[in-house]
Amino acid sequence: MKRSMYWAAVLLLLMVSGCSANSTEETKGAEKLAVPHTVSYSDTFESRQPAWNPEAGSWVFADHQVTQTETGSYFPLILFKKETFSAVDVSVDFMLLSGRMDASGGIVFRAKNAENYYIVRANALEDNFRLYYFKEGSRYEIASATVTPPPLKHFSTLRVVAQGDHIQAYLNGKLLIDYHDTLFSSGYVGLWTKADSVTAFDNFKVSGDTAQ
Repeated sequence: MKRSMYWAAVLLLLMVSGCSANSTEETKGAEKLAVPHTVSYSDTFESRQPAWNPEAGSWVFADHQVTQTETGSYFPLILFKKETFSAVDVSVDFMLLSGRMDASGGIVFRAKNAENYYIVRANALEDNFRLYYFKEGSRYEIASATVTPPPLKHFSTLRVVAQGDHIQAYLNGKLLIDYHDTLFSSGYVGLWTKADSVTAFDNFKVSGDTAQ
């Protein structure tokens, strides 16, 4: 009896693990989300817009880029507090400049504040592309795809589209994550890095429906 209970528990764990991660194969043939572009904003960082609010880290606006340079903050974050979005399509070009512990760049969306949000990130030191949520400051992985790591010192492109509970995430134009989650339904968008990552961002675009 104990042995059968053990293997039943193992099988359940495998089933749950399989539901929490989306491989590249699983996104093939997925219908791509398209959200209404009721409100649109863009930023090439020629100068600092007052809507950008640093929450952690050091965000330097110069040379038509914003670069996160702080290597002592664990989760540097800057929020674009122009609007809160429900349905949202947000993209940004990012260049991973350096990092030994981590070399990440990410898009934050549906952020309630600096401790509660979704984040999609790519990492030059790892062969994965991941979707997390932060709840009360703690991070939880909810979906992942295996990728060729984006190279250091070259621009790549991140994009996230979210409508209702449906979330899709792209790296360099390729849909890699297709996931459903109901934790957050609206909020701010923003940019994110991790640990000792030094990362530059450019060509930020966001559009969608604002939250009422």
